[in-house]
Amino acid sequence: MIVNIDIDGVKVNYCVSGEGADVVLLHGWGADMNAFAPIHQSLEKHFRVWSIDFPGFGYSGEPPEPWDVGDYTNMLGTFLQKLHITRPILIGHSFGGRVSIKYASAHPVHKVILVDSAGIKPKRKWQYYVKVYTYKAFKKLLNLPILNRYKETILTKVKGKLGSTDYKNVSGTMQQTMVKVVNEDLRRHLPDIQVPTLLVWGENDEATPVEDARLMEKMLPDAGLVVLEQAGHYSYLDKLQQFLLVIDSFLQKDKEERES
Repeated sequence: MIVNIDIDGVKVNYCVSGEGADVVLLHGWGADMNAFAPIHQSLEKHFRVWSIDFPGFGYSGEPPEPWDVGDYTNMLGTFLQKLHITRPILIGHSFGGRVSIKYASAHPVHKVILVDSAGIKPKRKWQYYVKVYTYKAFKKLLNLPILNRYKETILTKVKGKLGSTDYKNVSGTMQQTMVKVVNEDLRRHLPDIQVPTLLVWGENDEATPVEDARLMEKMLPDAGLVVLEQAGHYSYLDKLQQFLLVIDSFLQKDKEERES
């Protein structure tokens, strides 16, 4: 069943099906709930499964102003509270992993599954700094007489040339949101997640490399890592059957409790 709910003035689209312990699926940046559709369909046989379109994605409304990870985490908290979901199992991919980390570090959850999760701020390559300083140089140059009347038009074009695909494909509010989100390092929250945590990663993930997963595994009190061979950033889709077997094993006791 696909419906929506008002969370502090923002329409949040979600889908729920199945019976049992609550599992909440949180998609990555630039995606929507459909990205988790095969996982939802598999889990609904044993659990009550919730899929959400984060504000700014899918059929949910945009945030009223640029949000950071904390704002998305607060939205999730209000969503769970309104729908009487307590101690959920969180499954977060990429950006959804960020929200899972921040939520689980401060609120009661049952288990966490992080899939190719973001959250570790990367060391920037030299090309990144070239882009940043090129943009800043342009900005200063455009304050000169004559050029300044064309400043906004030129800056928009320069951003388009220098920005990532994810950055260019969203509105101004979401562009600013993305900047806030990617610049937050969440590793300080990892030791506060006191529940069993499963990390599932694609060995060829270039967006959030396996090194991030190994660091998270060390910092989490109760964690295990499974690396899926020949899989990328969407490892759960690249190796769907393997992924389902892995999480089925991790959630076996929770299935048995419902069936007993």
